[in-house]
Amino acid sequence: MPTPSRYWREIPQRYRLEANACKSCGIKFFPPRQICPECGNKELEPDKLAEKGKILTYTVIRVPPHQFVDQAPFAVGIVELEDGVKLTGQIVDCDFEDLKIGKEVKIEFRKISQEGESGILCYGYKFVPV
Repeated sequence: MPTPSRYWREIPQRYRLEANACKSCGIKFFPPRQICPECGNKELEPDKLAEKGKILTYTVIRVPPHQFVDQAPFAVGIVELEDGVKLTGQIVDCDFEDLKIGKEVKIEFRKISQEGESGILCYGYKFVPV
């Protein structure tokens, strides 16, 4: 579970899908970086991620970490967005039998976890079949 300060720092990424792109070579990064690993350029500009993509690979988690026991079993996959960025996230709202490599998905904001009974509610992105 992230600390409150770390959680608040990550809000632009989690809530607005805020990435950045290199002004020199055009590569897009998520999460945002300070220096382009391709060309070393430090001039980066804010950019928004594409909201649709396709599943590159996935797995079904049946024995999860203790924070996610109440959600098991669940699917997690790597999705390549239309802009080329690859993200890992939970795939929801579909039967495991319907999952397949290449299936189109879109990003939706959902509750990820909660810290205790009255703790921080953490929201983030999950993938939903199109």
